[in-house]
Amino acid sequence: MLGLMIESVVALLLLVTIGYCIMLNGRLKRLRADESSLRDTITELVHATEIAERAIECLKETAVECDRDLTNKLRQADRFSRSIEKQVELGGKVLNRLSRITELARGHGLVERGAAAVAAKTAAAKSAAAKPADAPARTASPRPAAGKVSPTSVSGRAA
Repeated sequence: MLGLMIESVVALLLLVTIGYCIMLNGRLKRLRADESSLRDTITELVHATEIAERAIECLKETAVECDRDLTNKLRQADRFSRSIEKQVELGGKVLNRLSRITELARGHGLVERGAAAVAAKTAAAKSAAAKPADAPARTASPRPAAGKVSPTSVSGRAA
């Protein structure tokens, strides 16, 4: 009887061991499935990292190219700015010279002022229209009469 009891206890322990092995086997299967899923995730992560590295390299190249283009455009803008400054300076000098010429001409009575210039032009037009038809027709000269300078011929605008 003692032998039967010992064998029953051993059989019971074997059954518990087999049950525990079945449970461990299930856990190992889930772990292996998780391992496979983890490998897939790692593979995808490595692939995404490679794509990101290539994108970063392209961005670096683009940044260098943009910097180079911007530097060239800034240099070109600086050259244009200096050129415009020189042209404005020269234009100011020309304007000053024209102003001095106009003032000198006004001081010597060579330039007619405002309404008087308009009246003189109107009178000249009337006298030209009143000339006889057999007299040779004279076209209006773009140059002012000798000794007189109109404001428009000096500065390009009426005084």
